[in-house]
Amino acid sequence: MTTETRELKPEEFPLAEKLWEQYRGQKANAPHERIFGVFDGGSLAATARYTRHPDGAEMDCVFSSEKYRGKGYARMAVEALLQACGLEPIFIHSTLVLIAFYKTLGWVPIPEEELPQSIRERFIFCFGEMQGCNVCPMKREPDVSGS
Repeated sequence: MTTETRELKPEEFPLAEKLWEQYRGQKANAPHERIFGVFDGGSLAATARYTRHPDGAEMDCVFSSEKYRGKGYARMAVEALLQACGLEPIFIHSTLVLIAFYKTLGWVPIPEEELPQSIRERFIFCFGEMQGCNVCPMKREPDVSGS
């Protein structure tokens, strides 16, 4: 089987939404989002989504279906996203168990108050206690070294 890592075209966003049925039923919003994916034998195996908010950029929907886990596809999707969008700070809400994974890609934990307001509001249900919701805010600064 061949693998291909690339940005999805807006008309391919339904493929991501189908995959995300296994991941909180997320929906895509073409005007504000870019989705990067890894295709295995023509099937979408993993995704990473970049969203432009009025006050910052966010990555989420880093997901591989169970069938494709353990092959590094999530990392490949994130790396494609960073190659295309990594020239500015990118914020994430990492689950606590994935903090170490995101650190290997350049993210560092930050206090909740350092999140841009529009990104922080997505987790307003945690009432200022993101860790209690199994979430850690993280930020990745641009790689200006060119590596």
